[in-house]
Amino acid sequence: MRLASVRVGDREAAARVEGDTLVLLPFRDVGALLADPAWRELAAGDGEIVAGAQVRLLPVVPRPDKVVCLGRNYAEHVAETGNELPTHPVLFAKFRSSLTGPYDDVPMPSASELLDWEVELVVVIGTGGRDIAVEDALDHVAGYSVSNDLSVRDWQNRTKQWLAGKAWDGLTPVGPYLVTADDLPPGAAGLEISCEVDGVVMQRSTTDKMIFDVATTIADISVFTRLEPGDLILTGTPDGVGNARDPKIFLRPGQVVLSRVERVGETRNRIVAQV
Repeated sequence: MRLASVRVGDREAAARVEGDTLVLLPFRDVGALLADPAWRELAAGDGEIVAGAQVRLLPVVPRPDKVVCLGRNYAEHVAETGNELPTHPVLFAKFRSSLTGPYDDVPMPSASELLDWEVELVVVIGTGGRDIAVEDALDHVAGYSVSNDLSVRDWQNRTKQWLAGKAWDGLTPVGPYLVTADDLPPGAAGLEISCEVDGVVMQRSTTDKMIFDVATTIADISVFTRLEPGDLILTGTPDGVGNARDPKIFLRPGQVVLSRVERVGETRNRIVAQV
């Protein structure tokens, strides 16, 4: 099943995607749907049918309680940045204001010229919990989505804390859909993940190369904070980022970034100058 958060005219709704049409559900967005323990049955229900061309896709969960992200979670990416392999998940956070839609334009920060790409698999929590055991962790996953952790490198590297370069308003597209976990391999393992800039492949790997898999990551995060339905976990990026190239490459207004995870979907975002 594929679910989306959409805007139709002046209203927002959760929707089930059925080919080129969507079935609107009686919830404000996917996050509100997931907050109901019976969300699976409710997501399969009837509703108003609209054409896909009539809606604007929003971030798959527009108002998550938490957005938790992993850094340095692919060995090849760790190597290209000259760091040592982590012994625990390297975690940081974003805000809901960091999120934008899967096809929205992304504003080039006026305070920097060092905007970089990082395609990532997103985990969407369906069942909340604290101190979740690794063997139970995948039972807490509603499904998966796609993101690009667009990063403002000079602001990221001003200090040892990455927040200022990672939580920039409107620089994290998430979507286009939540693909439910039962439609994918356990833990979304073994899926190709890639990023293109203006049609040129910059990153290509598979999700089974993550250092910390989805279950391990959920268990680790849930030790220090309760995960809630609709929480988003960005699971890290593979090698091929612009900042690690020689010479370095950064995004410019007018360029289009396509982020794809096999069987999950893709986001497509044009970089635009701030006005």
